[in-house]
Amino acid sequence: MVTLKGITIYLRALEPEDLDFVFAIENNETIWEVSNTQTPYSRFLIMQYLENAHQDIHQAKQLRLAICKNDTLEPIGLIDLFDFDPKNHRAGIGIVIENKKNRNQGIGSEALSLLIKYAFNHLNLHQLFANIGSNNEASLKLFTTFGFQKIGTKKDWNFHQGKYTDEELFQLIHRKH
Repeated sequence: MVTLKGITIYLRALEPEDLDFVFAIENNETIWEVSNTQTPYSRFLIMQYLENAHQDIHQAKQLRLAICKNDTLEPIGLIDLFDFDPKNHRAGIGIVIENKKNRNQGIGSEALSLLIKYAFNHLNLHQLFANIGSNNEASLKLFTTFGFQKIGTKKDWNFHQGKYTDEELFQLIHRKH
């Protein structure tokens, strides 16, 4: 699909072969803070999830795509639309690049750009939102670069490593020309 292909990366649907990759991300405790995960996922649950990944966003209320470099099928990250609300034309958006060596190379920016365009132009969404930990400087910078505006702070929202941290709520409204 040309819509989800950028200069250096493309976004694709999840495949059964992505089981090990998704399993590794969902069970990586260093990422749990940004994904609000509290318990590990079994291979069986992830296999069931992948078996249902063919569901349309209107059925599943979410869309999870693999981020891949143009020269490979192997995923390097995941990007999601979640809490899809067709009545109010909105969805949450989140992204994770699994390996630190692939971060700070513009991959997240390109993936976010592709998914924002897809959400607004193909899904006809009016707005996207993102929940970002106040200490997640990379994500704060990434989302504000695309025009997401901070609309609120959830004080002491997340409990991680013995302390409470704030979470920022960002929103991007599609202004049709």
